[in-house]
Amino acid sequence: MSDTEYMTRAEAVLAAIEYGADDVAADIECERSGNVLSLEFESGAKIIVNLQQPMHEIWIASKTGGYHFKFDGDTWRDTRSGDEFFAVLSREASQIAGEAVVFEPAA
Repeated sequence: MSDTEYMTRAEAVLAAIEYGADDVAADIECERSGNVLSLEFESGAKIIVNLQQPMHEIWIASKTGGYHFKFDGDTWRDTRSGDEFFAVLSREASQIAGEAVVFEPAA
């Protein structure tokens, strides 16, 4: 994947998260600074999503740990578990919010 293709795909992920944060019932503040997106919850807990352009990865940092995702030609998959990006983000956000939070890729 070229750097341009990576950035196009990765930016679409960040945009989907920003859009999705406005649509969920949980109180989530979304703040972006360059290639880093912070999701702050009512409790003060945060999930950080950042783009790692040199490795063509997207990383999630949460209170339960860190996850690294690489595009497999179809979707972003965790390099260790193979779990899909939005499934992991939704699981982590739900755990912090104490209620179901679902993030989805843009259609």
